[in-house]
This record gives sequence, C-alpha cells and structure tokens, in this order.
Amino acid sequence: MKVRVLGCSGAIARGRRTTSFLVDDRLLVDAGTGVGDLTLDEMAAIDHVVLSHCHLDHVAALPMMVDAVAARRSTPLQVHALPQTVAALRAHIFNNLIWPDFSVIPTAERPFIQFRTFEIGQTVTLGRTSVEILPASHTVPAAGFAVSSAGGPAWVFTGDTGPNPAFWQRLKTLDVAALVIETAFSDAEAALAEISKHLAPATLGAELRQIERAGKFPVWITHTKPAETELIMAEIASLPRGAQGIDAALEIRWLKEGHVLEV
Repeated sequence: MKVRVLGCSGAIARGRRTTSFLVDDRLLVDAGTGVGDLTLDEMAAIDHVVLSHCHLDHVAALPMMVDAVAARRSTPLQVHALPQTVAALRAHIFNNLIWPDFSVIPTAERPFIQFRTFEIGQTVTLGRTSVEILPASHTVPAAGFAVSSAGGPAWVFTGDTGPNPAFWQRLKTLDVAALVIETAFSDAEAALAEISKHLAPATLGAELRQIERAGKFPVWITHTKPAETELIMAEIASLPRGAQGIDAALEIRWLKEGHVLEV
C-alpha cells in the first residue's frame, strides 16, 4: 500500500498544504488544500474520500475537486464521514449557496457525489482497502483511521485530536506499520492547544508514552503550524526519553508534503 502525502500542514503557506493523503491512487483521506496539487486525471481516478471531520483545513478542496472532474467520471464520488460531518457539509458547503449541492446534481438518481456515513469502531471496505474508524477527541465530532490493504499492517492517522485514551487502547491491538499523529502548537501555546483539542509537544510526549511496541513502527508528526514548525520539532526532539519519558527506541520524524509512505 502506498500513501502519498499531499498536504500535512496546520495552515497554508508557500509549499505548505493542509491535510490530505492519497492511498493507492483511489482513496483520498481528508480533502485539504493538498488535493490541488493533483492532476485532473489523478483527481478523476479517486473513487472514495474518507473525512476525519468537517473543519475547513480538511475539506476545503472537496467541492472544487468534484467540480473539476465530475464530467470525467461515470459514477458518483463516494464521500464517507461521520453523520455529523455529512450534516455539516450539507448545511454549510453543499447548500446551493456556498457551493452547488452535488449530491443531487445533475440529478438525484445520478449525482456527482454520494454521502456515506460511518461510526467510530466500524470498518469500511473500499475496494481492496479496509478503513477502521478510530476515536478522536476534537472540538467537533471527529475520527482517526487505520488503513490497511489485503490484511496487511495498518497506516494509522490520528486525525485532529487532543489527549485520547480510547485511541491508544485500540492502537495496542493493531498491527501498525506507521503512525501519523498531529502536533499543532508549540508548548508556548499549550493552553490554546488544550482549548482547541490539539496536541503540543508536552502532551504529545504523554500520549506517546502509551505506545507499548516502541521501535516497531515510526511516528510521523503532522499538522504543525508553518510559523512554528521548527520550534515544535525542536521541542519534540527534546522530549525526555527512557524511564522519565517516551521509549528511547521510538523513532519520530516530521512529515512533509511529497513524502510517499510504503506500507
């Protein structure tokens, strides 16, 4: 399974795109501004989109992507999300005011997109790819994902989340090939991270101490704010290791646009 990083920034800037990952060319995980770097043919080849939540940095490109390639498709694009996320998209984006309602255009019988809902704990099979819906703790209903192919190990994405015990309980039982976890703010903004239900390096360290198989898979840091990325990564590098902190064997890397993760 190939995971292509289209966007992994917590905001936009030159060379920085917001959250979106392309899995085996057919599945889009979140639809942030990184989608705009795909060609028309690449966008048209996507059959399914799974959305972690409704915030703009994770859905901004979806309406424009559909508009760009709908005429090239013979079947509706399948958009999978929590019921609350679908409701937000219908009410605030595909509402014939901000954007046309492509779930009934050109006709209700043959629309450009179809919404499909999932629930936390459910596993959705999308072609050869399985997506388990993992818990997240955010300011709106949100999810993470464990994505695997043909029964192989999972690429795990936390989504946007603050401290999340339920996520770690499930992770302990999964065969993980790579973990992508957000750290949106520096420790100087820990109070803002707490209010907005994101992680800062100190809270990230507390979360990573719950990994029981350190060294078995790399941890990739995503969703850093562009103006603070260097500081955030320096603070993560300074996290205590060993008995006083995270496992010494844990490998932590910064995720960048353009990376391709082989799972």
